[in-house]
Amino acid sequence: MLDFFTIFSKSGIVLWCFHGTSHFFTSSVNALIQSVLLQERSGMPSFEHGGLTLQYKLDNEFELVFVVAYQKILQLSYIDKFLDDVHREFRDKFKEDLENSQFFSNFEFGNEFEKILASAEEYGRIVMSQPRKMRTFEESLKSKKTVASMIENKKEQKPPTKGKENKDLLKGKSDKDKTTLETCVTAAQNGFAEKNSIVLNGEVDTDIIIKNRQKMFHKMQGKQKKSDKIKGSSSKENKTKKPRVWDNSGTCRDTQFLDFSEKPKFRQEGTGSEDYLNEETRAWVGQMKGDIKGMEYSESEDELSEAEETVPSKSKQNGNKKGFGMFNMFRGLVGSKSISHKDMEPILDKLRDHMIAKNVATDIAGKLCESVASRLEGKVLGTFTGVASTVKATLVDALVQLLSPRRRVDILRDVMEAKQQQRPYVMVFCGVNGVGKSTNLAKISFWLVENNFKVLIAACDTFRAGAVEQLRTHSRCLNALHPPEKHGGYPVVQLYEKGYGKDAAGIAMEAINYARDCKMDVVLVDTAGRMQDNEPLMRALAKLIKVNSPDLVLFVGEALVGNEAVDQLVKFNQALADHSSQEKPHLIDGIVLTKFDTIDDKVGAAISMTYITGQPIVFVGTGQTYTDLKNLNAKAVVHALMK
Repeated sequence: MLDFFTIFSKSGIVLWCFHGTSHFFTSSVNALIQSVLLQERSGMPSFEHGGLTLQYKLDNEFELVFVVAYQKILQLSYIDKFLDDVHREFRDKFKEDLENSQFFSNFEFGNEFEKILASAEEYGRIVMSQPRKMRTFEESLKSKKTVASMIENKKEQKPPTKGKENKDLLKGKSDKDKTTLETCVTAAQNGFAEKNSIVLNGEVDTDIIIKNRQKMFHKMQGKQKKSDKIKGSSSKENKTKKPRVWDNSGTCRDTQFLDFSEKPKFRQEGTGSEDYLNEETRAWVGQMKGDIKGMEYSESEDELSEAEETVPSKSKQNGNKKGFGMFNMFRGLVGSKSISHKDMEPILDKLRDHMIAKNVATDIAGKLCESVASRLEGKVLGTFTGVASTVKATLVDALVQLLSPRRRVDILRDVMEAKQQQRPYVMVFCGVNGVGKSTNLAKISFWLVENNFKVLIAACDTFRAGAVEQLRTHSRCLNALHPPEKHGGYPVVQLYEKGYGKDAAGIAMEAINYARDCKMDVVLVDTAGRMQDNEPLMRALAKLIKVNSPDLVLFVGEALVGNEAVDQLVKFNQALADHSSQEKPHLIDGIVLTKFDTIDDKVGAAISMTYITGQPIVFVGTGQTYTDLKNLNAKAVVHALMK
């Protein structure tokens, strides 16, 4: 029932292979290597490709991979046992060759494979034929509960006391007096101020009543003084409402300039362009030529402290003091045995909690730790190498490899190729509400203009009030920084808009045709923000992408989110796939990570987004100006994460 089984080394040498059918499985194995093994997703139990399900087992001691493939519709219960048996038999038979790294030896494993497969299939038939037995009462958790554990001991509960007076009264009194005091104290805490009279042997303690009444009198007197002050101040002031004057509010000329009620003034693209220019904005020109610079970080900063210092050893937890000083240190460092999952468990738990605290999604933090455990389990440590340092170094390598893009997104090169084909390069920006799509679209426009490209902004957000006006303001600012006089008399940034309430897919199509006719280089399509659960809006987004076939679809996400990033990306990709009638629907090609300057060292959203989609983070927004656009530096993000 198995279609395919192979054993190969991590260096790519096939040691033994079995074909159950004549079908070629090269693409499936390559997809497993690229999507799972190289992307540090080995914590996943299985991998699906096409109509096949691939399960694998890693041998970290000899750097081997065991892969089995079968049809997705089959439910085979013996695969785990089969992989364990094959792994054990293959290691025992060819142990000498594997220890000497003789991967080109003649590995004859056909007879053993058939015997193991037959026994595993027989085991699967027995398991499936036997009905599942219910647990007995002795095996359940309820049997472990005793009657004594369910009885509450009220004598051990201490009475809640409040105030020094009640504590002093409780001292030196008899047991009968204490019980009466406890009842009165609880009554006082429930708000019965007048009933806080302490009864001792049938007599009322009037001293406490007098003290409580004095306190109440002082409180009421203080409230009365405050109310008198408020009344006195309000009576003196004029009751007419005055407008609030804000700091840096500007002059009357600014209010007239910001009045867009008149349509002729609203349509003039060149008015007020000099108002956007000052010493700071003029200094931006020329800073964004060429590729975008990456984020900087200092390697001299202290990273996360070693897990050995904080994770208590088992000998300390159990109270055993066998060995001390220098000899105990050497016992833990010398690589005399392979790493087990039990050795890594406390270290991985600490690293998992650390990643969750840095905004990594909970499920993804667990999967990353499982991937590291499967990568290190069975590996023999070198001399003077600690388990904690090895686990941490492996996790750092896995995170750097995860953030490093599998394919390079070179937008400048792609724009030049599209220009040679006499067509505009189209980019679509999508995401949830308020993440900064329009702002980062303007930053990318400035970067493209700095590299001598003409940009057309398509205002396809026809829902949010002020969306078109926001893009118009950005286009005026960009044209002020790069005036048309320096570019042959034509504005380098133009806005294509048709107002509100129109079909976004139709506006995008018209904008692309307009850019082709006017020989514009790039079209940036701004879409409306939408929640991932809004099916009508997600259907409209899928229609826009299907009709216009953009070159790049960018998901704009905040660096502030944690688990929400996973839900957003999964549902956006799923909606684009479900609402598209194409055989290969166009999904998200890259990520724009915004508000990265507001999170300090909680950079876990970058890990979560990259892990979910496998797509690179193309741009990182780090501020409010047009020059605050960076390229993701994987080492910088991992350095901040592990601090």
